[in-house]
Amino acid sequence: MKSFFFALLLLVTFRVKAQEFETAVIGFYNLENLFDTLDSPDTWDTEFTPSGKCRYDTYIYQDKLQHLARVISEMGTEASPDGPALLGVAEVENRAVLEDLVDQEAIAARHYQIVHFESPDFRGIDVALLYQPKYFKVQHARAVPLKIYNEDGSLRVTRDILFVSGDFMGEPLHVLVNHWPSRRGGQHATQKYRNAGAAVCKTIVDSLLQQDPHAQIIIMGDLNDDPNSPSVKKVLKAKRKIAQVKEGELFNALYAPFSKGFGTLAWRDSWNLFDQLIISEGLLRKEGFFFYKAKVFRKDYLLQKTGTYKGYPKRTFSGDEYIAGYSDHLPVYLVLLRQKE
Repeated sequence: MKSFFFALLLLVTFRVKAQEFETAVIGFYNLENLFDTLDSPDTWDTEFTPSGKCRYDTYIYQDKLQHLARVISEMGTEASPDGPALLGVAEVENRAVLEDLVDQEAIAARHYQIVHFESPDFRGIDVALLYQPKYFKVQHARAVPLKIYNEDGSLRVTRDILFVSGDFMGEPLHVLVNHWPSRRGGQHATQKYRNAGAAVCKTIVDSLLQQDPHAQIIIMGDLNDDPNSPSVKKVLKAKRKIAQVKEGELFNALYAPFSKGFGTLAWRDSWNLFDQLIISEGLLRKEGFFFYKAKVFRKDYLLQKTGTYKGYPKRTFSGDEYIAGYSDHLPVYLVLLRQKE
């Protein structure tokens, strides 16, 4: 009964705030292998074709699009009926699959626009940014190469970092969408690659802060590291508590859920929170938009109900078998507020 009244109090409190503040939701979602059904000769996508081992046909592709659109349509709607004004995504094959996604009935009315560049990743997967034009106007966008090297000196091909700047309801906002190198080959052996991704982001952030010490910046993405990993804690130096953040520093908006055991993907019966939202001090000030809360979007239907992986995010395939899931990652989002005039 106490929990019920506490939840009711939170709901009433938020409604009071909603009367005083404008709200906006910004999120990130790893869409897990959102490929089309065509076999592209230059990428590793044969398994995601009708003749491939996953028998990835038009039915599965369309079903996956509908499932992902349902998730996006529900994210953050307790704070804003429009859902994510900005949504970073990862593991998309090309712009065409994004166009098919934003045309899905569940989210078509939001008129999401797309910022996307082809990355050199050997699997052919990219990052992108979806945005609602009623909230955001793009002024600058570019793909920032992440140049890292193997032990033999050869280039290790991976995803670019997407850097987008624009007008967010009258305020300048900068977004960095990431999908850093995986832990394949061992967490410690590959740590330097994710540290390199963090260093590129830090260089961009520092440059923006030189121009404006209170610049509003969001680093988002599948970092393949947790909030307490060296890339985030030591390279980005993202703080775990707002009170620790000084001018020119970063705050990890999802450290609190992480510290309580929440994650976005499961592996060997433990949770990691690889999907992160890290913000600059400029989004903590009570001037213009400012940070209110951040959450892992964890609905019951997104989780596996039975079997060995019960309780894990319900992915699209179990091995080569289509199980009509969503993604092996849960999405994340944050809520911004701004005092109404």
